[in-house]
Amino acid sequence: MPQSCFVSRKPKTPKLNPPSTPQQRASEESMESGGGKVPEDANDHCPGTESENAGKAEACAGCPNQQVCATAPKGPDPDLPAIIERMGNVKHKILVMSGKGRVGKSTFSTQLSFALAEMDYEVGLLDIDICGPSIPKMLGLEDNAVAWRGPRKNNLIKQFVKDVDWGDIDYLVVDTPPGTSDENISIVQYLKSAGIDGAIIITTPQQVSLIDVRKGINFCKMAGVPVLGVVENMSGLRQAISDMRFVKPSESGETDVTEWALDYIKEKAPDLLSVVACSEAFDSSKGGAEKMCHEMGVPFLGKVPMDPQLGKAVEEGRSCFTDQKCSVSAPALKQIIEKLIKPQ
Repeated sequence: MPQSCFVSRKPKTPKLNPPSTPQQRASEESMESGGGKVPEDANDHCPGTESENAGKAEACAGCPNQQVCATAPKGPDPDLPAIIERMGNVKHKILVMSGKGRVGKSTFSTQLSFALAEMDYEVGLLDIDICGPSIPKMLGLEDNAVAWRGPRKNNLIKQFVKDVDWGDIDYLVVDTPPGTSDENISIVQYLKSAGIDGAIIITTPQQVSLIDVRKGINFCKMAGVPVLGVVENMSGLRQAISDMRFVKPSESGETDVTEWALDYIKEKAPDLLSVVACSEAFDSSKGGAEKMCHEMGVPFLGKVPMDPQLGKAVEEGRSCFTDQKCSVSAPALKQIIEKLIKPQ
């Protein structure tokens, strides 16, 4: 039988000081009038995120939250009671998010699900990236039929949380599209009433990625979703020398000298075959995700290096924890997951 468990890392609730800015004063006034919370980066005279004029008022022009506010459904959805009942059998619900695409979000989602399953938990994995789902490939199911019904993304996602019988499972891991798209808004709206443990946000060390992650964190705060932590993926290349390919460049191209190089190392310095070569793929001088987390007051879960063996595991639809091939990335992922999941 699966053990009951809980997500242990949640952000501390900051103490609120008396309003000292126009945005803070506007937020209090908006809450009192039923308009909802005003984000910290909102324009002056913000009507509030739950107001009927959210994202549509003149004051919303140019606000970074305008699209999110304008497209967010207003008022309670009549299907929420059915969703809450259906999701009542799912003990924990975790969103995996990112500010940009191609940062390894789906890879983390699948490996988190594999790890939970290997810990004897019952796990469901839901990919709501309707326009570009990656999970079927990563689970070796790319040839299976996937039926999408309904005229809009919102209705498609509602089907998954309202009509699908997930059974009595311990964890539902939701792989979301990058950014703050309609899918993200919909899944938060539907699952928030049923109880979301929180969101894990995946990023790379690049500043262009971190800029969008900040927006993602602010989206979670605005939506009332706890940020469980941030994972810095592709944090430098780590690869065993024995797994490397060696080439000799020339004017006519490249010559593969891998066999010669490895034989030479075996003869002259065999201990080097167990050494892992490291290379910084991105500039880390500005502190990366760890510094950003400190500045924004959210947990930093750890770094996962670029590991070609992890890429192969993903392509083959298998867990990186089941063999010794992912000796670089598996320990890093395991440490992160152990921070998140703790048996009661």
